[in-house]
Amino acid sequence: MSLYWDDTYEIAQALIQSHPEQNPIEVPFTTLEKWVTDLADFDDDPNGVSEAKLEAIQMAWYEEVTG
Repeated sequence: MSLYWDDTYEIAQALIQSHPEQNPIEVPFTTLEKWVTDLADFDDDPNGVSEAKLEAIQMAWYEEVTG
């Protein structure tokens, strides 16, 4: 399954798997952007992200780990 910037929940799930001990709130957006584009299933324009999309991914990740 391909991942795109708008797939916030799916990206959050993939980040939980690839960085299980990481507190999402502590991840700078520059690092988050790299981690997302490094995901094996990521298939979107690496430069097509906005700060709002990164924030949405970070919040989805945070909500998943804090439940």
